[in-house]
Amino acid sequence: MAPGKEAAGKKLLRALKGEATEGVPIWLMRQAGRYLPEYRKVRAEAGSFLDLCYTPDFAEEVTLQPIRRYGFDASILFSDILVVPDALGQKVAFKEGEGPVLEAITNVAGLAALKPVEAVREHLQPVYEVVKRLRRSLPPETTLIGFAGAPWTVATYVVGGRGSPDQGAAKAWAYRAPDEFQKLIDLLTDATVEHLSAQVEAGAEVLQVFDTWAGSLPELSFERFALQPMKRIRETLKERFPDIPVIAFPRGAGGMAARYFRETGVNGLSLDTGVSALWAREHLQPLGCVQGNLDPLLLVAGGAEMRRQALHILETLGQGPFIFNLGHGIVPQTPPEHVAELVTLVKEWRA
Repeated sequence: MAPGKEAAGKKLLRALKGEATEGVPIWLMRQAGRYLPEYRKVRAEAGSFLDLCYTPDFAEEVTLQPIRRYGFDASILFSDILVVPDALGQKVAFKEGEGPVLEAITNVAGLAALKPVEAVREHLQPVYEVVKRLRRSLPPETTLIGFAGAPWTVATYVVGGRGSPDQGAAKAWAYRAPDEFQKLIDLLTDATVEHLSAQVEAGAEVLQVFDTWAGSLPELSFERFALQPMKRIRETLKERFPDIPVIAFPRGAGGMAARYFRETGVNGLSLDTGVSALWAREHLQPLGCVQGNLDPLLLVAGGAEMRRQALHILETLGQGPFIFNLGHGIVPQTPPEHVAELVTLVKEWRA
């Protein structure tokens, strides 16, 4: 589905083009989730987490819930970054109290057992059906964001079998046999391109790529396994869909952020909590739109300190191309009324 005529007036799309906007657009990572009682009700009805992601009625409903509540400027498809390895034939499950658990792949023999990239589009048809439905059911002023995990971050789960504090299993393979590990990165890069392309064809107007563990890599490995795959993803998508903007979230990139922004060619860079707004204004905003970066725990606390720090971000970055967001996702213990307070503050703020 090509971007509709209404897209020209959408605030978030204008920000990504570097255009002036009437007020600052806002959406929040994990805006659909366990902090909302209406989400918890649907989650219980769905059964497993993957059933929630793969059942269009459920996934559409939980995607729309925060839009109904808060009127965000963008809606992000409810799904998960691990649907890609699931589509490739790796065993993926989500266990209560543990999170994702995968049958770890630690060598090229394990890679050979996976399905070809073409399996992604077939397996994930229910996800693309959700995108089609959302494009029809969202308010006309709301931008629809599709997403995927970046190859490096997805690889850490593929190799480690679960999340880890140091991504040690994936790093061990990458350092011990980088050319072998590159085969996994290349497979995930190709699969990610297909997954994102199918979302655009179904109606997504913006794409965000989450590289949650990018900051765990040293410089040379960051260049090879985080920056270069994102550059290839962006270039391929630009060939296929010249007008679709892409936001990248290389969490923890630190001093590599400006180079990453320049060399990948993405339209927007999502900032983690540790990035100084003043530094971002000087070094990143001249390169394009920035997005972020309130600490999610400030949203838990609410009150005067949340307002003070949110206003600092707005006053520092709100004069340039900017989308207000968090430095990572909303956490489950967040009071919904604090989210409402933040949305009101951002919408009422004027540069």
